[in-house]
Amino acid sequence: MRFIERDVPPRAAHRLQSAGVHPLLARLLAARGVDDAAQVDPALSALLAPAQLRGADAAARALADAIAAGQRLCVVADYDCDGATACAVALRGLRMFGADVVYLVPNRFRTGYGLSPALADEVAAMPGGRPDWIVTVDNGIASVDGVARAAELGMRVLVTDHHLPGAELPAAEVIVNPNQPGCTFGSRHLAGVGVMFYVLLALRAELRARGAFGAAAQPRLDALLDLVALGTVADVVRLDANNRLLVAQGLRRIREGRMQPGVRALFDAAGRDPSRASAFDLGFALGPRINAAGRLADMTVGIECLLADDAQRAVELAASLDSINRERRGIESEMREQALELLAALPQQAADRASICLYSPQWHEGVVGIVAGRLKELHHRPTFVFAPAAAGQLRGSGRSIAGFHLRDALDLVSKREPGLLLRFGGHAAAAGCTLAGDGFERFAAVFERVAAELLSSEQLSRRLEVDGELPAQWFDAEVAALLQSQVWGQGFAPPVFASRVEVLQQGQLGSAHLRARVRVLDGSAAGSTRELIAWNRSSFLPPQAHVAWRLDVNTWQGRVQLRMLLEAVEDVE
Repeated sequence: MRFIERDVPPRAAHRLQSAGVHPLLARLLAARGVDDAAQVDPALSALLAPAQLRGADAAARALADAIAAGQRLCVVADYDCDGATACAVALRGLRMFGADVVYLVPNRFRTGYGLSPALADEVAAMPGGRPDWIVTVDNGIASVDGVARAAELGMRVLVTDHHLPGAELPAAEVIVNPNQPGCTFGSRHLAGVGVMFYVLLALRAELRARGAFGAAAQPRLDALLDLVALGTVADVVRLDANNRLLVAQGLRRIREGRMQPGVRALFDAAGRDPSRASAFDLGFALGPRINAAGRLADMTVGIECLLADDAQRAVELAASLDSINRERRGIESEMREQALELLAALPQQAADRASICLYSPQWHEGVVGIVAGRLKELHHRPTFVFAPAAAGQLRGSGRSIAGFHLRDALDLVSKREPGLLLRFGGHAAAAGCTLAGDGFERFAAVFERVAAELLSSEQLSRRLEVDGELPAQWFDAEVAALLQSQVWGQGFAPPVFASRVEVLQQGQLGSAHLRARVRVLDGSAAGSTRELIAWNRSSFLPPQAHVAWRLDVNTWQGRVQLRMLLEAVEDVE
């Protein structure tokens, strides 16, 4: 591990500070490309216009016509948190406009991802009669066969998605996707829930132009921003300026107590305080509880929680999600230990490889993505983990490192080994694929060759960008609260400081963590003694170390304690 200190453009930092931004925050934001104080606390008026998103206006016209004609809509969701929040946004928003709308979410283990032909058959056979329209959320851009099957059954399809398209687009009536050919929208990193939110914005404008609201107040779509923020953070999309605006506005509503009953219930189930909500809470407390339903059971539970208007019903559903998530953690822990054993038994160790690919017939296909992510973090290698799936197939989920576009790598694998990948798709950082039951060894070999060709030794060396020393006067609770209130995440990394420390005392914290008392050796904080916590670390620190850490406030029984949370220890050269 090597630390790389971020450059801070002095003019940008000065401009931000002159506009009233805290000096430390000005430095941190400038290092992340922010040079305008308006981006620090952006207003909704700064949101990119829906008309700029290719297909949004056409989708609005189609939906407005369908609502006016009393046609029935069915939202087809995805079984992750982005898909669940997108589904809830679609149903709540469309119902605001008077639509007759239902939903169906695919079962990961029965029909697989997205609008497949089998799922189109299920939609057509839904109680209440065949819908006139299918509206996909967080899926559909790869559903060439599913869209064709829906058309055969007499249903029109509106695709809203954000995944990268393949060589062939589905023959849908309308496609809304910032990554489709010909779209010049300024935020290609919208999550699926963000795309659906934009369609609703366009629909409201279309209905307003048609005089649908008359003298009545038009529906307030900002009431859905808590769901938009949750899905955006949980899907780990890049937090560009537009996405940060959506998340910031959603967090503001949550902190003010204006949220869906299901979101409030999830905060309670996670033991988190919504008045101090952060992006961390959305990504690491609420998101996993919703995702667990799609991984182990049926995402209907998660969607119903987000759709619940009755507080008690929301509490019951959130408790169910919490229970499923505890089960998921147990399965994940066991799989992770088995994966480490398999990895250690390979003839070539992880450090000598460009990738990691593992498979066990005992593994759960709903948890392979999480395990792949853990291994990627541990070994800094693009990682795929496979488990048995339906019809004797293998389903794999992958996570990648910076500089290695995982979906493009799968495309290259498919070209080099035609027929090996039955299906694949995803993003730069995360992707999935399906193989025949005997395809794992071939996949592991060709994926390793692709990774070795595309990744340099420098890219395979773990590096961590840090924000330098934290001046002693800013090691306080007020600054910690200020940093926590900002929107950090993928592509806009949370602040990580670096300090040289002497370890005065250290010991185990619980069964899997480490607590140390350290003295800072350099900078304005030299001589200060502080508590340092290292989560999920069993090995002791060396007597002196260069550590990367995040500023944290621990509140226990009314006592506020500042501490350093260990991110990494720099290797000694």
